[in-house]
Amino acid sequence: MNETHLVTDQCVEAVDTDTNVNNSTPVKKKYFTCDICGKAFSKKSHLSQHDLTHTKEKPHSCDACGKRFSRKHHLIQHFHTHTGEKPFCCDVCNKQFSQKHHFNVHYRTHTNERPYICDVCDKSFRSKCRLTVHYRTHTNEKPFSCDVCSKKFTRKTTLNEHYKSHTNEKTTYSCDACGKEYSNKRCLKDHYQIHTNEKSYSCIVCSKQFYRKLDLNRHHRTHADEKPYICDVCDKGFSHKGHFNEHYRIHTNEKSYTCDVCGKGFSKKGNLKLHYKIHTNEKFCCDVCCREFSREIDLNNHYQTHTNETYSCDVCGKEFSRKHSLTDHYRTHRRPYTCDVCNKDFSRKYSLNQHYRTHTNDKPYSCDVCSKEFSQKGNLYMHFRTHTNEKPYSCDICGKEYSQKVNLTRHYRIHTNEKV
Repeated sequence: MNETHLVTDQCVEAVDTDTNVNNSTPVKKKYFTCDICGKAFSKKSHLSQHDLTHTKEKPHSCDACGKRFSRKHHLIQHFHTHTGEKPFCCDVCNKQFSQKHHFNVHYRTHTNERPYICDVCDKSFRSKCRLTVHYRTHTNEKPFSCDVCSKKFTRKTTLNEHYKSHTNEKTTYSCDACGKEYSNKRCLKDHYQIHTNEKSYSCIVCSKQFYRKLDLNRHHRTHADEKPYICDVCDKGFSHKGHFNEHYRIHTNEKSYTCDVCGKGFSKKGNLKLHYKIHTNEKFCCDVCCREFSREIDLNNHYQTHTNETYSCDVCGKEFSRKHSLTDHYRTHRRPYTCDVCNKDFSRKYSLNQHYRTHTNDKPYSCDVCSKEFSQKGNLYMHFRTHTNEKPYSCDICGKEYSQKVNLTRHYRIHTNEKV
């Protein structure tokens, strides 16, 4: 018999060329339908597995911990948590995973693929479970209930953490790199990325990377100019809840943070830490030139003077030692924010807000030591050095130190004979 092989999307089958191919009737595919929810499957075995989702039957149990599963391959993947086996490896960053699902979700951080889209707000997600949890923000559904106090939660992990408030259980997760302890496993995981320097979350607008998704979400608001936290006293808006809480204490005069040495109260935890250095004389020391700083951020900024690393503007060619200074400079090429009182233009909304206080005489920043008030946060920091006697700016010619950069700039003119 003369046969020709025809390739289709479904299979490879032999067809007799002596018969009329056009008259051949395709075989109707058989489907197996669930009589509870109506979902159809191409294989009877798949239907049998699906039936277990209705009966809640879990026939496969782990020999190590007794946990039960409805599917055998779920049990096999779970068993990797006991053996430490991680057979799925990312070929981009070499991170390993014990479960294929977790690997697939992780890989989308490199491809930026977000296949699961909310049909209410169009927000996209890398995994189906994250979409499911997000969807509850629209439906206000809280399917996980505490059987002690009946409080309801949108996530099972949050319920598990809540249970500890009834049992007084204090489970701690310790970092094996530095020993720091956390009550939440997720917080430990986020912290551990500081040691590995892995930043899994990147901004799709400016490509800035973050250790935690929470920080990425907060950062996104700087592009959208979104400020969901509004003060009901003065109507000031904030993009971060923490900044809103700090601001609100200006109105309540609440000072939640107390020095355990002298008893002085502070409205911000950061100010307490700065104050505490008066008692401990704690300093951050540069390992290149041995210069000391009271704040770690000032030490990090200082380090760049040794590396000579520069960031250059691709518009005018001006160079900067700090990346955020370049970002600020970019805005000088455009000034989209205008004061509605005097029509002065600004490159940053923050600068407009600062300028606006010259019209309103608003001084929202106060010194926790002497209560002096300032319209700008930077001026408060400069003033605070009069209490700590910190002088972070020094002349690299004669070594004289200053608490303010502007005074160092003036001093330089003595060496250059520059006259203004």
